[in-house]
Amino acid sequence: MDAPVAPSSESHLPGERPHVSRLDIFSGFFLVGMFGFGGIAAAMHHVIVERRGWLNDQEYASVLGLGQVLPGANLVNMATIVGDRFCGFVGAVLALAGLIFMPIVILIILATTYDQFATNPDVIAATRAAAAGAVGLMFGTAYKIGKTVVNTRWALFFAILSFVSIGLLRLPLVGTLLVLGPISVAVSFWRSER
Repeated sequence: MDAPVAPSSESHLPGERPHVSRLDIFSGFFLVGMFGFGGIAAAMHHVIVERRGWLNDQEYASVLGLGQVLPGANLVNMATIVGDRFCGFVGAVLALAGLIFMPIVILIILATTYDQFATNPDVIAATRAAAAGAVGLMFGTAYKIGKTVVNTRWALFFAILSFVSIGLLRLPLVGTLLVLGPISVAVSFWRSER
């Protein structure tokens, strides 16, 4: 992806929403869908935070967390939330349309082509390399978001506890969220009251 450019929306103060048009919503999520090979999390962060400046890192992490808690694909949920936030229902529809249009076109073309060459050793090697690159993108995006959100000892504690519970102990995601979510909110509330 190209280097970050100045956000297309007007400059705004912290806590103030930038003006984002319907065309901005569609074109932004169109870019996310177009460049989101191996997973769109890295492309979504690049477009929404770094390139367009619609959300800052903390807002992005909050919306991503909400998207993960809701049923369905978390980044599709996130696109819906961001589109709705700036342009209402029409923005949510445009965000989804922009997000899925190019991936569907590319998927149809690649699936048809891949079906003919799937057993070729070079194609198998390329597929494995692409998967490794996708994992790298995921870790890079997690690091960018993590350094903004995990900024206290308690946040680090709950991040590690979540990773151990879900990643290592293989506990169910929903159960872990239902237990750790309220506890982390209560701890955060308790700390802010002190």
